[in-house]
Amino acid sequence: MKIITGSGPSFFVRINYLSLVQPEEITEGTEFTEEKENDILDAGLAFAAEKKAVDYLARAEQSHLGLYRKLIAKKFDENAVNRALEYLEIKGYLSDRRFARAWLNNRKIAHSEGRSKLASELAARGIGREDARSALDEFFENNSEEDLCARALAKCRRLKKNEEKTIEYLLRSGFSYAMIKAAIDSESLPDEK
Repeated sequence: MKIITGSGPSFFVRINYLSLVQPEEITEGTEFTEEKENDILDAGLAFAAEKKAVDYLARAEQSHLGLYRKLIAKKFDENAVNRALEYLEIKGYLSDRRFARAWLNNRKIAHSEGRSKLASELAARGIGREDARSALDEFFENNSEEDLCARALAKCRRLKKNEEKTIEYLLRSGFSYAMIKAAIDSESLPDEK
């Protein structure tokens, strides 16, 4: 809904963001109490935050926390940001679970990491435990953690890291000691023909 003020400036509001004013009350020449004026202005701020959020979402999947931080950095009102993000989640445009799946698939292109490292990276991006677990389960259905460990081990070998540094690196990359040991042991086995 387009709002045109008596002094000339105009802005848009989404009626979902109005809490005190009923849409049918907004007609030409209507004057509102200060409280209702503030409700309309708050709805306009939430709509502006929503538009910017949609711009970000059009480029790539976003997490709730990441998008919140970006909008706050752009000086949007915190209440407006929260209302806009809640609306986008209800509509299905913003999903932490979808972001986690996309982030994991993108991450594997340049990094070979185990479940624990990936879980902590998702947590750092504000992804809840349940969404992270679900995304990680799906990711590891399609990507063998053992293969990722072997890939990380091969990288260490190319970089000529000694055994101690290799194990430290692989542990920091989120692989268990047992998985690392199995990967090291399997590289010393003769190739089967």
